Amino acid sequence: MQTIIQSLSENVQIIYRKSIDADHIISRLQQDGKGKFSAIFAKDAGFKTSSRLFKPYVEELANEVLALDQQDQETLKQQLPQIVKKIELILKTLNQFQKTAR
Repeated sequence: MQTIIQSLSENVQIIYRKSIDADHIISRLQQDGKGKFSAIFAKDAGFKTSSRLFKPYVEELANEVLALDQQDQETLKQQLPQIVKKIELILKTLNQFQKTAR
């Protein structure tokens, strides 16, 4: 399981780097009067966070991955699918955003 947690952590690091660039673009668009939205993800996307920037979502995800080290095997197995789903959703959204922002 430690290998899985390490892999998830590496994905979070990739997401974090991409989110910095994306948040910079979002801030610039909002200063120009564009990008008028209240949250990146819908309330039913699985995140507790609601933000116009990616960073708060990445922080939530990173905290969840860090907490996996303290979980027993059964709890870990229950939480993994939700965390993987969040990683996929953030990566997909970041990649789509980067394509359209160019």
